[in-house]
Amino acid sequence: MTLPLILAAAVEATHTAEPSLVEKFGLEWKYVAIQAFSFLIVLTVLYRFAIKPTIATMEVRNAKIASGLQHAEEMQTKLAAAQQESAAIVKKSQVEASRIIDDARKSAKDYVDKQTQEAATKANDILTKAQQAIELEHKKMLADARTEIARLVVVTTERVLAKKLTDADRAAYNDAATRELSNV
Repeated sequence: MTLPLILAAAVEATHTAEPSLVEKFGLEWKYVAIQAFSFLIVLTVLYRFAIKPTIATMEVRNAKIASGLQHAEEMQTKLAAAQQESAAIVKKSQVEASRIIDDARKSAKDYVDKQTQEAATKANDILTKAQQAIELEHKKMLADARTEIARLVVVTTERVLAKKLTDADRAAYNDAATRELSNV
């Protein structure tokens, strides 16, 4: 914008007698044109080799950042889904664990009840056998006692009578004593 003003001032100064601004500063049009041309070359080179690659690199980085942000959002979504799935699995595992514990407790209770019943049955069997053994022993003792008492009665009777009995008399006394003891 200053270049057109300078040019306008130069044209006007050439018409007036006083020295123009161009003459005051010692501007020559050929040097201004060469500098403008040099500036355009430098601007073109800088744009092509510095600004354009920098802009492309910035666009690539912006794209990477955008894809990174999108990836982070996807990962957050996946993380939330994984946390929900994990919570569901933990809850399911807790339910399964409590079911297994309840089953184990029930099995243990059933086992204890079964063992208790078996022990009670065995104890009753042992008591029954012991009572039968006691009855048999009692009957055997009674039979032994009867036999011994019969023998003692015979011996006592023999002494009382003070005479020797014959075998027939002795058998009769034994039979009578046995009958009397059987009634007792």
